[in-house]
Amino acid sequence: MPLFATVSLDDMTFPKELLVEALYNEYVFLCHDDYDPDVDIAPEDYLTMLKDMTYDELVEETDTDEHFTLIEYIEAWG
Repeated sequence: MPLFATVSLDDMTFPKELLVEALYNEYVFLCHDDYDPDVDIAPEDYLTMLKDMTYDELVEETDTDEHFTLIEYIEAWG
């Protein structure tokens, strides 16, 4: 018997704060080389917007799917 039980990634949840942090980190990275203040919102405003989102909205904002999973997103940006 394995020491650790297998966990379905479909059932994995992350703290809301971790999703906010990961989304913010990705946004700051993307803005680093391609930020346009006339089009893009400031990173601080994006962070405020993220904090006001529900958990489900945050997951949707990650744009993850079966090819790039939420756990891979968190590993990349969290």
